[in-house]
Amino acid sequence: MEARPAPQPILGIDTSCDDTGVGIAVGERVLANVVVPQTALHARYGGVMPELASREHLEVIDEAVERALKEAGLELGDLGAVAATRGPGLVGALLVGLSYGKALAWGLGVPFLPVHHLHGHLAAASGVEPPFLALIASGGHTALFEVRAWDDVHQLGRTRDDAAGEAFDKVARLLGLGYPGGPALSELARQGDDHGVDLPWPMAGSKELDFSFSGLKTAVALLLERRPDVARADVAATFERIVVGSLLEVTRRAVERTGLERLVIAGGVAANRRLREAVADLGVETRFPPPALATDNGAMIALAGRLLLERGAPDGALAVDAEPYLPLA
Repeated sequence: MEARPAPQPILGIDTSCDDTGVGIAVGERVLANVVVPQTALHARYGGVMPELASREHLEVIDEAVERALKEAGLELGDLGAVAATRGPGLVGALLVGLSYGKALAWGLGVPFLPVHHLHGHLAAASGVEPPFLALIASGGHTALFEVRAWDDVHQLGRTRDDAAGEAFDKVARLLGLGYPGGPALSELARQGDDHGVDLPWPMAGSKELDFSFSGLKTAVALLLERRPDVARADVAATFERIVVGSLLEVTRRAVERTGLERLVIAGGVAANRRLREAVADLGVETRFPPPALATDNGAMIALAGRLLLERGAPDGALAVDAEPYLPLA
């Protein structure tokens, strides 16, 4: 039997939002994961400014690639393929990484692999094979998927308004915690009573597989307006309990309906401590990405690129355009 060729390093690029991510992977092994954040740049605005994000990606992407190669101990000529996020995301930001990746692949004479951003989040949980249920919860996305195969993904439900991570950031801002506020809110929540205030349960009584967090966010705003002296830690703790509980309540319904016994939870919210502890109650095998791969990064795009390359390099990849609203299923 002819031996399979050894996997070659794949460089992955993600510029879908405000972090410039460049990573390198060989097979399922991550050799480098460089993330250049833009937090300080956008903090004064309380959120991401798309034009500024695009310009900053242009400024730092060369350096990020150089750092990733150095971290991996490789030269450009060692790369076997280049992968980059094609969508969804901010269109200007996407174009930076996508164009850079195409040019680099063309110049090196290696395959170019256009990757769906959410496929990257799924691939970050290395070692799991379909079929499985996937909950992706981040600042831009909150959705449930049935992953029958890597190229056969069916959406079961999604948020009807705010994504879970977006709600975390917006409530953190209401609490005066700055941007990005998710981690700060979770830290404050550890000091509070998670039943200390009355807040509504999203979509109470629903049997659907969709999510909603906008009403909960509005309830927090009204509470703070009505009770300006309310304990901020109690608000944070109660809010976090309800968001995590809602995510897992809907996921439990999906487990029961699909019969799947494996679950992947990915996206930035997957790093939440309370979520990681509470998921044990679902009673299914659950896989999280390593914390460093939970938020947006280039290594997850390299890992997803490997899965794409195993099915054969896609035709016409260099002609693929950025798609800010690219569906996964």
